[in-house]
Amino acid sequence: MKIYFSASIDGAKGDDEFNTAVITHLKRYGSVLSELFFSKEKRKIENLSVKEIHDMDLAWVEEADLIVAEVSAPSLGVGYEIKHALHKGKKVLCLWKKIDQKNLSMMISGAPGVRIISYNDKEHALKEIDDFFLQYNK
Repeated sequence: MKIYFSASIDGAKGDDEFNTAVITHLKRYGSVLSELFFSKEKRKIENLSVKEIHDMDLAWVEEADLIVAEVSAPSLGVGYEIKHALHKGKKVLCLWKKIDQKNLSMMISGAPGVRIISYNDKEHALKEIDDFFLQYNK
């Protein structure tokens, strides 16, 4: 299975540990196409133009079987990727840390085809991901 992981890169400072843990956990279920954006190897993309990054992201979304997005921090880019995924008929799983934010965007919570998991901490999120994949693989 190919998984595209999306999260706010600029708007959610301090979430690197969480994102890395989620990516590591998702790799139990398949390859994570966008891992590069959240790794120490990120410098490999520093010389790419914004168009090249845009096109690479959307190509990965199209290649993916499933999109997993962390949506606690508002991000235009994450929303854009989710919409593109839904337009292409992809399943989308959103992780939302309810404690940090009172309301999730209605554009995300009201979107058909989006499964939302609210979580309290990293361990809770990883357990919810496992539960999702148990149902997804049936």
